Amino acid sequence: MGHRHARSGELAVGGCRNLTAAVGPLRFHILAVGRARRGPEQDLYNAYVGRMRAPVALREVENRKAGTGRMGREAELLLKAVPKGATVVALDERGKALSSIEIAHRIAAWRDDGAGDIAFLIGGADGLDDPVRCRADLVLSLGPMTWPHLMVRAMLAEQLYRAQQILAGHPYHRE
Repeated sequence: MGHRHARSGELAVGGCRNLTAAVGPLRFHILAVGRARRGPEQDLYNAYVGRMRAPVALREVENRKAGTGRMGREAELLLKAVPKGATVVALDERGKALSSIEIAHRIAAWRDDGAGDIAFLIGGADGLDDPVRCRADLVLSLGPMTWPHLMVRAMLAEQLYRAQQILAGHPYHRE
């Protein structure tokens, strides 16, 4: 099957449209607990975000209060950072594992349903508290293994780039 470039919204792989189809461009928000330091993980994150056509904003939140209730305070900070009306994806090991094509199709469906903003929430060292998972439109797992939070940012950025390329019919993704 030949691929057409879907810059103006023509059909691409699997009948999907690219991220800037006629419905309007998406904006991605990565909301994460903790601050990134310079290093290879941050460089990898920046490399994939730099390839994106859709804007990707990173917002880091920090809970500076000591004591019990840390996850609850982190949940409050994450949920407060979600743009109004955004589709929310919580990254959690108990979530649903999707293939790259499935997440690309899910993003396209949200876009086609009028979503302008999609927020991906990454918890702190202890994960996400229940209110974040309850608010999420999708609880997504990157697999059963535990990943360092800075690696999760880079892996998510790569998957967003991969989804962009899948929806554009670009051969970056191979089956």
